Amino acid sequence: MSRFHLHLNVADLDASVRFYTELFAAPPTVRKGDYAKWMIEDPRINFAISNTGRAPGIDHLGLQVDSSDELVALGKRLDSAGGTVVPEDAAVCCYAQSDKLWTEDPQGTRWETFHTFGDATTYYAAEAACATDGAACTPDVAAMKPKVATMGTSCCSPESGCC
Repeated sequence: MSRFHLHLNVADLDASVRFYTELFAAPPTVRKGDYAKWMIEDPRINFAISNTGRAPGIDHLGLQVDSSDELVALGKRLDSAGGTVVPEDAAVCCYAQSDKLWTEDPQGTRWETFHTFGDATTYYAAEAACATDGAACTPDVAAMKPKVATMGTSCCSPESGCC
């Protein structure tokens, strides 16, 4: 089963946490100094907000799946849709470890499809463990290239706006 994902960039994280806590009638399931996430069951959504220096508004949309097999199946559907699909394996981003597939719709809206398999202690990876050259977390999916082995670079830094 999949879960819809929406990530917003916000100007005031505390005010936004108060607003969405009231709206969803529940506190965030994850709360950090620069990030909060609600895993809502009705409607089934992974709703995340962050304050990492990007312009306020929608950062990206996505679908979260429960297994690697579901991610593979979703990847085939994305490929059939005709956009560039860029994998990002074992990404550390948004305080989680996930395998991801990134694409854009015809309007340029970024879509992140992902399977989360663990927690992380940081918002992003300090060392690149990504399957891309570091552009996977940029707004420009078309610029993504397969990763060239480089250590010490981050594909998911706060400046890049991932997650």
